[in-house]
Amino acid sequence: MNNTILITGASSGIGKATAQLFHAKGWNVIATMRRPEEEPELGALENIWVTKLDVLDSESIRKAVEGGIARFGKIDVLLNNAGYGAYGPLESFSRESIVRQFDTNVIGLLDVSKAVLPHFRSRKSGVIINISSIGGKMTFPLGALYHGTKFAVEGISESLSFEVAQFGGKVKIVEPGAIATDFAGRSIDFSNDESLTDYQPLVDRFAAAIGPMFENASPASLVAEVIFEAATDGSDRLRYTAGADAETIIASRAGSDDTAFLGAIKSQFGL
Repeated sequence: MNNTILITGASSGIGKATAQLFHAKGWNVIATMRRPEEEPELGALENIWVTKLDVLDSESIRKAVEGGIARFGKIDVLLNNAGYGAYGPLESFSRESIVRQFDTNVIGLLDVSKAVLPHFRSRKSGVIINISSIGGKMTFPLGALYHGTKFAVEGISESLSFEVAQFGGKVKIVEPGAIATDFAGRSIDFSNDESLTDYQPLVDRFAAAIGPMFENASPASLVAEVIFEAATDGSDRLRYTAGADAETIIASRAGSDDTAFLGAIKSQFGL
């Protein structure tokens, strides 16, 4: 029986590239997304089941997990990939927007993991791969919400790894750098209130700096390759970086004190 991966947020970017790679490697793929009717490409491939899963909707999570197991007999790997980035001055966000960011990137990840864990436990195996970011190890200005969620994903994943090891499971964290996806488009939620004049110079500098940061972005396929390594290497390794910029930045953060590293970030944004 072929191995099976369930992917959240598989309609584009890293999720779609991962679905295509695992399919090419002979895996069954449960490619989940909020609007499956808008994704004809993946659905045309054999052994890929495109189905609805909204991480904010617990019933859709249950149906996707149970349906995937019924279709392919088992799930071997869960990729928690669905998410987006909320950026902007904290004061500019409504409470509803704040809750939505954490519900999507953190609570949704926990809910999907909880739905799959009984299956993994019954089989005494299974790998959970959580997409974090370099933004789970360091921060950029105006990202209190997004970075808050990714720091949370790092802590959740590290602690959960002890739990799942009790039945032979594994947890992996993938930390991409700048990736040539639609993160700077539909996957970023930028909020600003121009009446908050104290923040506007920073908002302008952020807008000017973000474009160049993506000029040498890695393709989503590179992240998919790292995800495949994490899924199949059989090791107890917890963290995997994806992209040369990610390796450089994470190494720099680990080797610097706060004053030096934050000073470098300030320089990058002209602060």
